[in-house]
Amino acid sequence: MLWRQVFLADLTPPDKRAGGATEQGEGPRVTVASEAVAIADPLTNRIQLSMLNGSSHEAGKDPTDYISSAFPRGDQTLEARPPDEVRARPYVEMDLGPLWNDAYRRPELDARARTAAKIELHQRLALPPACILLALVGIPLGVSVRKAGKSTAFVLTVFLAFLYYMGLISLIGLAREGTLSVELAAWTPNAILALAGLVMIARLEKPGEHDAIGAIRSWFEYHLRRLSKRLPRSMALFGNGGGMPRFPILPQLIDTYILTSFAFYFALLLVSFVLMAHVFFFFELLSDVIRNRIPMTRVLTYFFFLTPKLIYDTTPVSVLVAVLVTFGILTKQNEVTALKACGISLHRLAVPVLLISALLSAGLFAFDHYYVPEANRIQDAIRNEIKGRPVQTYLRPDRKWIMGQDWRIYYYRYFDQAENVMLGVSVYELDPKTFRLRRHISAERARWEPSLKSWIFQNGWTRDIDGVRVANFRQFQATTFPELGEPPSYFLKEVKLDKQMNFQELDAYIRELQQGGFDTVKLQVQFFKKFAVPLFALIMAMISAPFAFLTGNRGAMAGVGVSFGIAIAYWAVSQLFEQFGNVGQLPPAMAAWAPDALFALAGTYLLMRMRT
Repeated sequence: MLWRQVFLADLTPPDKRAGGATEQGEGPRVTVASEAVAIADPLTNRIQLSMLNGSSHEAGKDPTDYISSAFPRGDQTLEARPPDEVRARPYVEMDLGPLWNDAYRRPELDARARTAAKIELHQRLALPPACILLALVGIPLGVSVRKAGKSTAFVLTVFLAFLYYMGLISLIGLAREGTLSVELAAWTPNAILALAGLVMIARLEKPGEHDAIGAIRSWFEYHLRRLSKRLPRSMALFGNGGGMPRFPILPQLIDTYILTSFAFYFALLLVSFVLMAHVFFFFELLSDVIRNRIPMTRVLTYFFFLTPKLIYDTTPVSVLVAVLVTFGILTKQNEVTALKACGISLHRLAVPVLLISALLSAGLFAFDHYYVPEANRIQDAIRNEIKGRPVQTYLRPDRKWIMGQDWRIYYYRYFDQAENVMLGVSVYELDPKTFRLRRHISAERARWEPSLKSWIFQNGWTRDIDGVRVANFRQFQATTFPELGEPPSYFLKEVKLDKQMNFQELDAYIRELQQGGFDTVKLQVQFFKKFAVPLFALIMAMISAPFAFLTGNRGAMAGVGVSFGIAIAYWAVSQLFEQFGNVGQLPPAMAAWAPDALFALAGTYLLMRMRT
């Protein structure tokens, strides 16, 4: 592997450095080379570097001392330190015996530790019987929805699991804050499941029809039709012959018929997904709201600005389910057969849905560009406030090297953000043509002066370097270098998430971070996903239309069940390629566009294979 423009810094103490380091050195020893051949040795966790046209520079304790050496070829070994081990929470790793002791038999533990131990203990005890209790509820539900088929059972299973998990985490959150006892929080969802299961099993013994889904559907249809009769004809929810909402007439009657059904189910599903997410996040944050005493108006503001992100995320899935349900109902009611008998092909039936999906993709891109980033910035700030977290920055104790502008590299030992002061600062200025060190500035302290728009360096020196020869040496008490114009904000970059920027802002942010020497591979993947994700609304329609005609005889719930499978498959493939891109195994553009390409090819194939 060939590396170009190599810059190495050795921060170990001078007396502990390998390779002939002198004890008179004070600052970091830097090595620069125009290029190097890197050979990895995974067995010893090392990288062997063979550098060409390099030089080494090190400042001494005395400002007049400076050690420089040049070499046409030099070898150096880099030892890669293994990553720090991230250990899980101790209570997760404990067996039941020690966990019970920490929860109830160790009074010397503080209240927070005992609560954490109790939560882990009772979750372990409550989750296994929850499987039996879910089955207890599932048996009568399975009997009552026998007319709806397996897909309805699958949807109900996911819904029940969601309700149980949402209730459990919300109650555990309250217990963690001391508002509710741990025992009550962990076992209440199980108690509700047991009570509901026993009641429904007891009702199975009573005579009569027990089609629960059919009863609910009939109840809704009855009340919707009563409401429709009370409205003026122009506002009627249903037409004369069926349950499709009325919309303005489009150029073709068949297009109007399909699009009105699609629009109705799309809007219904989109609202349902957004509201379901709101309920989930509300219970997730409930304990933080109580602990930090967040006003309810602030919480409602958070959900208002969270809604655009939820709409952006759930629109493709809503398109998927809406297409499956729309064409599934047409097929089940034999309307597709009648249309085919009239000479209308399945491809022609899919055209209006594909066109409206393309418009939705374009709308999602514009929505993400103009509105979603600003809403995300606001809702993320409010979420940090609810969670009691400070604003995140890139300021880390180990991040002391910053690539500046015009081929400069900054190093500091400490940065005071409040005073805009760098301590123990060094500036290395490189020649862009030869990648040799041409100037080295060192100072005890550098303070940013806003009126001068420059750094004031104090108690330091500057050297102009020609190869290994010092061409000009000057000490100073206080001075400025007008060309060093990077402001404090350049060194203290606030963390910006990709969802908080549109593609233009993200592109500029990536270039800025690259200039500062930050790793931007993950952000590059997200940059290309800004274009790839909105297009998936169209791809969802391409895939779901053929599936809808195939599964249509089983009804709308079959379409919902199939949509779960397709959505999970897309999420898994998307995450897989994104992780490949994040670790550099794929180019960022390929990592972002590969899921779209694969599913678009699958959709095109299925559309071409439809029997029309």
